[in-house]
Amino acid sequence: MKWTKFRIKTITEAEDIIISTLYDIGLEGAQIEDKIPLTALEKEQMFVDILPDGPEDDGIAYLSFFVEQKEDGSLEVNGMSTDRDAVETQIRQELEELRFYMEIGEGSIIVSETEDIDWINNWKQYFHQFYIDDLLVIPSWEKVKEEDRNKKILHIDPGTAFGTGMHETTQLCIRQIKKYLTPETELLDVGTGSGILAILALMYGAKHAVGTDLDPCAVEAVAQNMEANGIAEEAFRMMIGNIITDKEVQEQVGYECYDIVVANILADVLVPLTPVIVHQMKKGGIYITSGIIDMKEQTVREAVEAAGLEILEVTYQGEWVSVTARKNG
Repeated sequence: MKWTKFRIKTITEAEDIIISTLYDIGLEGAQIEDKIPLTALEKEQMFVDILPDGPEDDGIAYLSFFVEQKEDGSLEVNGMSTDRDAVETQIRQELEELRFYMEIGEGSIIVSETEDIDWINNWKQYFHQFYIDDLLVIPSWEKVKEEDRNKKILHIDPGTAFGTGMHETTQLCIRQIKKYLTPETELLDVGTGSGILAILALMYGAKHAVGTDLDPCAVEAVAQNMEANGIAEEAFRMMIGNIITDKEVQEQVGYECYDIVVANILADVLVPLTPVIVHQMKKGGIYITSGIIDMKEQTVREAVEAAGLEILEVTYQGEWVSVTARKNG
């Protein structure tokens, strides 16, 4: 199997926003190379007593995105067939737009070809069990410690394309779901990915969940994580499709059915999603959004209010924002 690699030279301060921006156009699973020193927690998770001194942080970062090639050499991005020149052009356009309001450094792009190598699974060595408040999140390849056996435990195997729960945006959503959840909650998770949010809601007592995603790989990831956490097949319905533009998906998901809708997606997707998804919510339903970089907070606030929703609270973690609102009408 061959892959096309797009390697971007940028600065460390721009890593998150570039990754988020390019995720929106279908580039996932960024490989990050920088010289930022490891935190104490990261050092602990590497299971060594003494680490060699690394090079001094120079503020430079390289972000690599891998896109699988088809037999004819074309690339598939966001479910559409394209070529490397078109993808490179789109990346350049996105980077130039970012330059208008932030520093991104050089922003150069190197395009190359690589074989199916260990990078697909190498990331697993860096993902270890961790806590989100009273919740233990643990990957499928690790064992639960004896002292943690009585805790609430989420077993997760994110695969190569989906989140682990470590990101601030996911944690913001989890806290809000726990706050508004009841035993009668019908939950819709838009952009469900590995199913973390919906599965967690069911573990905390939600009645039923539905998840949507654009990526067909999400079906297998969700099924594996449901099995790992003992979630009954009938408790979580999964479907593939674009709920923003596809009327059939909207009808299958159902109108005025949900007590909670959660969308951990980028701000630029939340803006067109919000006026659509409001029709899936029950009166009094709660809308939990995240994936919002702090500079986009006002954009999402305006979209939420324009859809007729009442903003209940805005929460923050790092440079990320979650907006929670209610449908009153």
